[in-house]
Formats: sequence, C-alpha cells, structure tokens
Amino acid sequence: MAGIDEPHGKKLREMLSQNALFGMGNPLLDISAVVDKDFLDKYGLKPNDQILAEDKHKEMFEEIAKKSKVEYHAGGSTQNSVKIAQWMIQEPHKVATFFGCIGTDRFGEILKQKAEEAHVDAHYYEQSQEPTGTCAAAITGENRSLVANLAAANCYSKEKHLDLDANWGLVEKAKVYYIAGFFLTVSPDSILKVAKHASENNKIFGLNLSAPFVSQFFKEPLMNVLPYVDILFGNETEAATFAREQGFETEDIAEIARKVQSLPKVNKNRQRIVVFTQGKEDTVATTGDNVTRYPVIDIDQNAIVDTNGAGDAFVGGFLSELVQEKALDQCIRAGHYAANVIIQRAGCTFPDKPDFQ
Repeated sequence: MAGIDEPHGKKLREMLSQNALFGMGNPLLDISAVVDKDFLDKYGLKPNDQILAEDKHKEMFEEIAKKSKVEYHAGGSTQNSVKIAQWMIQEPHKVATFFGCIGTDRFGEILKQKAEEAHVDAHYYEQSQEPTGTCAAAITGENRSLVANLAAANCYSKEKHLDLDANWGLVEKAKVYYIAGFFLTVSPDSILKVAKHASENNKIFGLNLSAPFVSQFFKEPLMNVLPYVDILFGNETEAATFAREQGFETEDIAEIARKVQSLPKVNKNRQRIVVFTQGKEDTVATTGDNVTRYPVIDIDQNAIVDTNGAGDAFVGGFLSELVQEKALDQCIRAGHYAANVIIQRAGCTFPDKPDFQ
C-alpha cells in the first residue's frame, strides 16, 4: 500500500474515524524555561540529566513556572506519541484518544488545554489527592536537565475510570492501541483489560519496553501482557536488557527481535511484529519470519538540538500510518520522519504541519 496516489491518500484520511487510535499512560505537563547555573546548583541538578523528583525539588516546579518565557506542553511518553500521531494525521481531529490521571489544579487545567490544542481527545481521570504530574526542563545553553514528578500520574484507577461505560465505549471504538511500558508501574490491570479486548476482537495492540528498569523490575506484569502484544517497540538498550532478563544468551539485536517475536501469543491471526530503533543506526523490524533493517534519515549531527522524545516521536509517526492500515515499511518511514523532525527542535515539539508524503 506504500506509494498511494494523493487522491487515494485523502480518501483514506477521510475514512479515519475519531477515536480510532487509543493511548493510555502517565500524563505529565512539560514545563520548560531557560535557567542559570545558580538555579541548577540550588536544586542539585546536572546540566544534561533525567531524574525523578525528590523532596528537595518540590518548590522547583513552581519556581520554574514563574520564569519569563516559560513554555508548557502536554507530555509523558504515551501522550507524546498519540499527540505526534494526531499531528501527522492532521484531519480529522481527535483520531487519537488518551487516558491518564491528573490533579484538580492549575497544571491540570493547562494540561487539558494543551491536549485540546494538539487535537487529542484526552479523557483524564481527575482526583484531588495528588497534584498533576510535571516534568521540568531546566535549559542552560544547549543542555536540558529534566526532573519528572509523576504525582497524579501514579493514581490512575481502572475501577474509577477505565471501567466506566462512557470511557470503555471509547476503548471499544478504537482499532489500534498503544501503551508505553512505563504504565506497567501504575496500572497493569488496566493494560491487561485493554490488551485482552484488542486480542479478542483482532485489533492491534502495541506496547513499548520504554526503559531498562521496566524489563528488570516489572518483569511479571510485562510478561503477563506480552502474549497480547501485536507490536513491541523498544530501543537497543531496552532490547539488550530484556534479552538478558529473559536469558536469551545473545546480544545480536536481530536475533533478540526474532526471539521476542516467537514468544507465546494469544491472537494467532496476527504474527507479532518487533521494532527496535538504534539511534542513528538502522531500525530493525521483524517481517514475517525475517528481520529487516531500515536505514534512518541522514542528518548532520550539528542539526540535532535535543534527542529527548525521539523514541516517542518514532512511535507516533509509526502509529499515524498504522491506523490508516499502511504497510510496515511505510509505518517505519513515517516513524523515521517524525523522529527526524523532533530531534531538530527543543523538547517534543513540532511545526504546524508535517511535510511527509
């Protein structure tokens, strides 16, 4: 189906229904501002780091929000991916649905507004016990120090949100599902319910390995959901960690992909696809019983502003074509395009319109 002519392409987009793509994860409000070295020193931050917030960082989020030229974006791994998928698709709006938990506070209101601006149909579970999750990006020169405070994102409740008829109806409307592995630390029951629905109805369920710690410390919930996974995403580090944890006894990425593909699977109507990105090296994907390498787009290393969000962007691009029932090579091409755009900008941001054919 790759290389379709433009009228046909337009028609396909018109056929896309709202809520066809479903994502669920940890919503974070990204707050970025330029700071000085004193600010980093005050909160014990390194110039180019990614850490989880501790008690000493609590006031930092309010302080960075008061900086001049502060920018807010709807963030968090899964939300980034569905937001980018929606950007790639453009019309109709609200092809992408997103579930996650926020607080009833100012940052929660900003997050709702930002999701709306991105044309994502976000249905947040709102609670008042914990504040909205945030990720502060303290920018000094070309460096970004990221501090994430999951807070409300950790409070998602299957019973109080996913199980409600109106919300579950949105799940049923979807035909492609995507959840980042980070959410295994929050609500594995919610993931399983969605994954089983996809499997029983021969829809496509995608999962991301997300970070090495997921394969190491959340092995049981990960392996519980894997039999329902139609497409597994990850990068080379995550793939290597998964292989070690599973005793694969190989460090060859193509061999790891092959072994992951052949792990038990419930829905026999779809052969599992495994997609591993490797930064500027070829993306590796299983096609049938083979493993294919797909070169990424060449880029001058000096043009790279920030590789944060590149993985989320790749998945977003991939999903934008997958939900239009395009072939695997076209999905990967769109993933490479989206990642290429995002790494040339600060944070997980993008221009008004994509330039992807």
